[in-house]
Order: sequence, then C-alpha cells, then structure tokens
Amino acid sequence: MPALPPGRWRDAARATGLLAPDGTVAATVFAEMSALAARTGAINLGQGFPDVDGPSWVRRAAVDAIAPDAESGANQYPPGPGVPTLLDAVAAHQDRHYGIRLDPATQVLVTTGATEALAATVLALAGPGDDVVTLEPFYDAYAACIALAGARHLTVPLVRDPARPGAPLRLDLDALRAAVTDRTRIVLVNTPHNPTGTVLTRPELEAVADAARRHDAIVLTDEVYEHLVFDDAVHVPVATLPGMAERTLTVSSVGKSWSLTGWKVGWVTGPAELLTAVRTVKQFLTYVSGAPFQPAVARALGDDTFPRELAASLAARRDLLCEGLDAAGFAVSRPRGTYFVVADGSPLGFDDGADLCRRLPALAGVVGVPMSAFCTPGSPTAVALRSSVRFTFVKKEPVLREAVRRLAALRRA
Repeated sequence: MPALPPGRWRDAARATGLLAPDGTVAATVFAEMSALAARTGAINLGQGFPDVDGPSWVRRAAVDAIAPDAESGANQYPPGPGVPTLLDAVAAHQDRHYGIRLDPATQVLVTTGATEALAATVLALAGPGDDVVTLEPFYDAYAACIALAGARHLTVPLVRDPARPGAPLRLDLDALRAAVTDRTRIVLVNTPHNPTGTVLTRPELEAVADAARRHDAIVLTDEVYEHLVFDDAVHVPVATLPGMAERTLTVSSVGKSWSLTGWKVGWVTGPAELLTAVRTVKQFLTYVSGAPFQPAVARALGDDTFPRELAASLAARRDLLCEGLDAAGFAVSRPRGTYFVVADGSPLGFDDGADLCRRLPALAGVVGVPMSAFCTPGSPTAVALRSSVRFTFVKKEPVLREAVRRLAALRRA
C-alpha cells in the first residue's frame, strides 16, 4: 500500500494523540476504559452519558416527526441553518433565560451536536499564526479542532485553592492575562466545566471578557451543561456581559440538559457576521442532520421543568458519589455543575491516575477516567492532576450505591 501524502492533518493528529506512531487511529483513553469495564464487568463511571433517556413526550415528538403513516414526514434534508421552529425555540430560550435577544434567521445555527459547532467555529475563525486559548483541563475535542485549524493552542489552568480543600477548581487569572495577547483569535471557555464540575463565577468571566476586549479576541463559549448547576451556583453566559454580545459565539445542545446525548442536535448563536463565517464551514462538514429530531428539540426547549428536575436529581446523586469517594479515601473536589466529580487518589497511595484507572476494576469493580486525558502531556496542570480521576454521577441511584459499596474496598486494602 503506498504511503499517505504528507499533510498538516497528520502532524495535528499526532500532536493531539489521535494518530498512533504507526499511522493507525489511536484508541482514546475513554474507549479503553469503557472496553475495560465491559470486559471485567466493572461499573462504568468513566463515560459521561445518562443511563435513563430524556422525557418520553420529547421522544414521542421525534417519532411523530418521522410520520410513518403520513404521506410525508421530516425525513428529507432540513433547511441548512435548521428548521424554523427550532431556530425560533433557541432564540426564545436565550431570551427567556438570559435576556439575550437574537434574530432567529441570522443569529442561530443548528449543528450536529455541540462538537460540530465548536469545530466549525474554530475552523472558520482561526488558522496558522493565530492563538486559541482554552482552559486546562479541557474537553479533548478542543485540542484536535485547534490543531486541525493550524492554530496554536495555549491553555489557562484551573487550579486548586489551598485555602479551601475540597472546593471546585478556580481560574488562574494571572495565567489568563499572560495567555491572551494580540495573537489570540479565540478564547474558548467551557462553563459549567467538563471535566472538573467548576462553574466559573461572574468575576472570573469578567476577567475573560476584559482580556478579549483588550486584545480584540472572539470568545467561544461551550455551555452544554448550562442548566445543570447545583447549590448556589449561577450560570452566567459571557454574551450577557458588557460589550461581549458582539464578540461572543455561544454553543449549547439538547444532549446534556435533556438526557438525549445520542440525538446530536446542537446550536451556535451570536453576531450574524460571525455566524455566517461558521455556517460556511459547517455546510461542508455535515451539511444538515437530525431532520426528525429538530422539531422535537424545539418542543423540549419550550419546557423548563425537565432540566430543573434533572439538576436537582443530579445534585443528590453527586452527594452520594462524593460521600462514597470520600469514605473510600479519595480527596474529592465537590463539583457545582455538570455530570462529573474529580477525585485525587494520592491519599490512597496512588500517584498515577491512569495506572489507578487501569487497576480499579480489579481493586474495586469500578472504572473512571484519568484527568491526564484532559491535559496537555507534561503541562503543569497535567502534573498537578496526575493522581486524579474523573467519575460521573449521571447514573441511576442504585448503580451509584453499588459503585460506592465497591469503592469502599479501597479503604480496606
């Protein structure tokens, strides 16, 4: 077989760990841990997807949209930007929750999940010579998208507060000010934050906004967990801050807050000019998708009850898992949002989270994901979180109780 031609994609894929040295597609640690759970019968608290589907009436709306007994249903290409009812619903959602006024025809774009929205935005707006700044730890797709765009990836760490053991990580503001420069094209912010469960505060987001305005950068916000915040945490969209509506692109989806991750219906909103640039890329990625799901998602966005009830349920399940991890001997950072909790294994004598995750099925019959998977190899953040593991609590309560029971074996070991 002839050798593949050289290309930037290959260097980018190797740099982000997507391509193995022999040229094959590298298995991610997420796939590795899920396969380990399946092989050993361990409880999989590594992969963050619900084990209960979203509202039945929303799922029924998708079935109705296919209309098997009608002459026509939502089975052909939808309009490129999205079906009008969903565009209207996204705009209404942003207005109702945050007071953000949008023109559905020019300021809302439906995508194949939030991941496509993020990829299309980075590919449209950044390239060689540009910097894209993200938080660290970061969702692994960010690094891949930035590398494939040919831009330089810089990170700002989320750090532990030594005065508040167990508190969520906080943004390093000095590092933020150093990272954002006149080379910065995009500041990509994820709040509520995967994998740490941190919900950035208004002062932290104001610092992001100030840096973006000072250096004329665009802020791209990943807000897929926007409704899943706990206790006294408040989600603050960057687009609501002074002077930021014109330079912010906001991404969200139906997957997390409505427990419909497999539908892959997301959206990006913001200034019409920026959104036009994103759409020019998006139309050559998937073109369109999710025709029968889009009308159902429009209906879901009109109802706030399910996300509110889900958040309350997740808060209780978070408490259950955090208490179990603490009792097992981990040092736990209590999350204020999302599906995830970070637990440090060093008090148990484990200084390598990846090694601990590979041993956990035998030690306790549970699987997690090492925090190193969300960091740049060798970075200060990777070193600081080397002994930490991410666990998900978006599972049924009996599953979590059994996981907690099993994890107790670590304390006895």
